[in-house]
Amino acid sequence: MLAAAMAGPLRAAPASAAETCAGLDGLAVPASAIGLPTRGGQVRQAVLVPASGQGATAVGEYCRVEAALHPVDPAAPDILMRIALPTAWNGKTMMFGGGGYDGTIPNIAGNVPYGLPDRPTPLGRGYATFASDSGHQAAPGFQPATSLDGSFAVNDEALRNFAGDALKKTRDAAVHLIGRRYGGAVPARGYFAGGSSGGREALAVAQRWPRDFQGVIAAYPAWNAAALDLFFGYEAQILSRPGAFPGPAEQDLLHRSVIAACDAGDGVRDGIVSNERGCRFDPRVLRCAGRHHEAGTCLTDRQIRAVRALSAPLRLPYRIASGETGYPGFPFLSGAAMTTPLLGMGTAAPADPMPKSGGYGVQFWDQWIRYAVTRDPGHASLAVDPRRPGRWRARISELSALQDVKDPDLRRFAAAGGRLLLVHGLADELVSHRSTAQYFARVRATMGARATNGFARFYTVPGANHANVKADFTAGWDSLTVLEDWAENGAPPRDPVVRDTGPAAAGRARPLCEYPAWPRYKGSGDPGDAGSFTCRGG
Repeated sequence: MLAAAMAGPLRAAPASAAETCAGLDGLAVPASAIGLPTRGGQVRQAVLVPASGQGATAVGEYCRVEAALHPVDPAAPDILMRIALPTAWNGKTMMFGGGGYDGTIPNIAGNVPYGLPDRPTPLGRGYATFASDSGHQAAPGFQPATSLDGSFAVNDEALRNFAGDALKKTRDAAVHLIGRRYGGAVPARGYFAGGSSGGREALAVAQRWPRDFQGVIAAYPAWNAAALDLFFGYEAQILSRPGAFPGPAEQDLLHRSVIAACDAGDGVRDGIVSNERGCRFDPRVLRCAGRHHEAGTCLTDRQIRAVRALSAPLRLPYRIASGETGYPGFPFLSGAAMTTPLLGMGTAAPADPMPKSGGYGVQFWDQWIRYAVTRDPGHASLAVDPRRPGRWRARISELSALQDVKDPDLRRFAAAGGRLLLVHGLADELVSHRSTAQYFARVRATMGARATNGFARFYTVPGANHANVKADFTAGWDSLTVLEDWAENGAPPRDPVVRDTGPAAAGRARPLCEYPAWPRYKGSGDPGDAGSFTCRGG
């Protein structure tokens, strides 16, 4: 008894990772912990996931938490979110953005857009990772890879959540739960990565909540979402005209012809058009000579007019609240809209009802018109002309103010130590790189070239498309390590290199050039080596 007293009070053994994880199950998330109005939330499940994988695929043991955040409007859906809390936490967080109309939770064990497969994922590096479905759940008939269910937009709160509010709500709830898991610890660094709609979300957090994230990766960002929707509507109008739609064989012909004509513009024939702006291909050289022709051998006059129209800017003849005046079009000169039928023009012409084999963009427009604009699921989307929307003009304008994430003044983000990496493929068939160039130019005009260079970079990848599948150049770049070095060590990007990770590429590489520069072959050396190229045209 005396020995026990002299040893001091007994202390409970530290809780194991399994016990700590299980302790999160059922935990309430108070509304006061979230910076935008909610009715709070609750953890629905907490499960300890054992370590797995080897090498770059290795992921340590972590607690997977499923939670729901409740809307103010009882008729709106919950925000469903997921968090991975590593047992060996590095003190940092990574939030992933979604894609399309969201509706599913991104893979929190996955990589950043264009991430290299031979480098560890954020979770594999020890990050606490998290993401949400943006505040609605896609119907079972919609595959997660397509994210084309826009039916949530009939509810105002669900639409606001998708437009950006869910980002703040998810982040704040995640930070609260992270603190509960790690004994009140506050993350030392927070990062965000996303592409397409997730790229828009990446820019939204930098613009709206500049102190929440110290580093942002925005890949092929659909920042001017409403303006892009209007272009998709224009595309639907153009391609639905009799005889205007180029089928898959004609799309392939155009793509191959552009490559053949402009491939050597960077000094080497390698199947990639690097000098996209210098490519002067005219689709009229593919004009059919007569009425009778074999599929995939030529383009009719109507098809040529359609392709030329979609490669030119759309100018809106009316004002919208966001201030956007149109959309810059897609450069078919780089093969955009030709490499992936689902994301490009599709395999069937737009029609009412809209075919599921139509291009992603025209299906996106169809959902937007039926659920966000008219809020009539039976409304024929081709009946609304984006250039002359008539009685729907005011609603379109209202949506533009909500959905276009366009603020170029990122001074608060930069002042808080934020760092931004923008990256876009020159052969993107769903979000035009010209649009990202417009936004970045506005940032430079607003903040000045020197100030912008102090916190942001914009790179383009020749031959890379939107899905990074079946691309002329399957882009792979370790952007997270670059961002960490910049945000944490003050070392800005220096001579970055992007690798082609496609199955037939044999690891060829190119310098990652700041737009408008592009990689030009020096005239000697291995064409597969980035050192054989230099960035030109900036």
